[in-house]
Amino acid sequence: MLIDLTGRTALVTGSTQGIGFAIAAGLARAGARVAVNGRRPQSVDEAIEKLRQETDRDSFVAAPGDITTADGAQQVIEAAQDVAVLVNNLGIFGATPALEISDEAWRQYFDVNVLSAVRMIRTYLPAMKDRAWGRVLNVASDAAVVTPVEMIHYGVSKTALLAVTRGFAKDAAGTGVTVNSIIAGPTHTRGVEDFVYQLVDPGLPWDEAQREFMINHRPQSLLQRLIKPEEIANMAVYLSSDLASATTGGAVRADGGYVDSILP
Repeated sequence: MLIDLTGRTALVTGSTQGIGFAIAAGLARAGARVAVNGRRPQSVDEAIEKLRQETDRDSFVAAPGDITTADGAQQVIEAAQDVAVLVNNLGIFGATPALEISDEAWRQYFDVNVLSAVRMIRTYLPAMKDRAWGRVLNVASDAAVVTPVEMIHYGVSKTALLAVTRGFAKDAAGTGVTVNSIIAGPTHTRGVEDFVYQLVDPGLPWDEAQREFMINHRPQSLLQRLIKPEEIANMAVYLSSDLASATTGGAVRADGGYVDSILP
């Protein structure tokens, strides 16, 4: 499969580490000019240097700013112009007993996991429609479909993100712009390591902790291991390409078979 994004500019939110970093690297390898986003300029600069080393590419733009705020989003918008591929990856998660999730926490999860994506789509989608080409990807989660009891506020926010995706896909109907979600399964990132140790014995070596987590907390996984960030990135790069021109309004799974469904 030949995926060539030469001449396209992509913005990946929350891309200084984890899945977002891997997506930024994958898009750059496919030829895209990639705007890297994080809250702090220093972390963005450090991520760009690492991306240059790992990809042997120099097509990165620093786009620091907290997109959960109007002022921060404006900083990003000024740095990332003519965006043809928007990847809304920014998200937060954490384990909290259901009855202990405060109103403030519910609001925070919606601000970060849902409204930040809406804000970016609202900014960049009109120009994509005018150009008759664009890609919007929202990184969702298996938790959007299989609500995790240990973090229902996270699951509900990702469910909302699926609805956001479908709604904006309808808005972009017939324009040449596609809007999709990626349902990412349990993925090995630094943040997930911390999360795993919230649920298993913190004294266990990582390999044993991961195994216990998958057996006791994610037994539905058909991979029976954590997914690599690069495996999520592969799906994102495909959906960003011309090859995925007939896929829109979808929730496309890269979940290791976690969601027990015969539908995508």
